[in-house]
Amino acid sequence: MNDTTRPSEEDKKNKLIEYRNSIDNIDAAVISMLAERFKITQKVGIYKAKYDLSPSDKSREKLQIERLRRLSKEAQLDPDFSEKFLDFIIEEVIHHHKRLRGDE
Repeated sequence: MNDTTRPSEEDKKNKLIEYRNSIDNIDAAVISMLAERFKITQKVGIYKAKYDLSPSDKSREKLQIERLRRLSKEAQLDPDFSEKFLDFIIEEVIHHHKRLRGDE
């Protein structure tokens, strides 16, 4: 197929399948990475509960948000979206940490 030839319906369908398969693979990797992240934050929560440390650390959260915003800009990803995503994750982690301490 050259630049002047329009793709056939079959070609368009196959390309869409190819894109969707890539998205599916990326989604699976994201879930796997989130699972690994939460395994570690679970350990942090147990550690914090054991030593009576606060479930949240605002200075750490602020640094993480700044870091993720910078990484997002470098990756040409909307930093506001990344911040919202990280805020959601942090909120969930704090919820888990509070539960481990018996605060919830």
